Amino acid sequence: MKIDTSNTSPNFNERTLPITQLVLHYTGMESGQAALERLCDADAKVSAHYLVHEDGRIAQLVEEKKRAWHAGVGSWRGITDINSSSIGIEIVNGGHNFPNAGGLPPYPDAQINAVIALSKAILQRYDIQPWNVIGHSDLAPERKEDPGEHFPWSSLAAAGLGLWAEFELEPDERVLFELGDRDRGVSIIQQGLGQIGYDIAVTGQFEVKTKAVMIAFQRHWRPNNISGLIDIDCLQRVGALVRLLP
Repeated sequence: MKIDTSNTSPNFNERTLPITQLVLHYTGMESGQAALERLCDADAKVSAHYLVHEDGRIAQLVEEKKRAWHAGVGSWRGITDINSSSIGIEIVNGGHNFPNAGGLPPYPDAQINAVIALSKAILQRYDIQPWNVIGHSDLAPERKEDPGEHFPWSSLAAAGLGLWAEFELEPDERVLFELGDRDRGVSIIQQGLGQIGYDIAVTGQFEVKTKAVMIAFQRHWRPNNISGLIDIDCLQRVGALVRLLP
């Protein structure tokens, strides 16, 4: 795995926490070059440790021991300074900002293979656990969508990266709860989402924040149907993932 270190970002500072998380993003820009320039622009005040191009080229912009500025405001498993606790990988993809005519732009195989190889090396260096391999939308569900529902989380899982649960049966997507509903069942799924890592209060009411978290969950673990509603399939998937936790 060859890593280009010829471009460096000035946008970093010192960590205050040990590295326990890996966060994946899409760039959401027109091109890899545009993303590279922004991530290395001191005025932009954003950065990442790595940038993975569509052809599989990997650029390191910030040393891993430093705190890159990629996550912003968010929380995962009780940690709110995600920049201090994580390695950030930006993946060149227009995402929701620059979709193709037929939908969201695909992630090429060469790019995903590079992401997998890089992620494996990072996880081995820091003993990052599967439940701490997340997307930007997982830690900030109310303001972020990346790396998007088109990101192949299942391919990473097949390579041994991330938390995943396979289902052989057809999903039962009958809706259980909609926005505004209050029920003990809402409390159960809120509790499960919190155990997985999402920042969510157990209120028993299906309110706006719970819907945002449900959308983030679906983007990651049920990308074919991002309704934001609580259905039987999502309840089952949350339960299956919780059972994989220690």
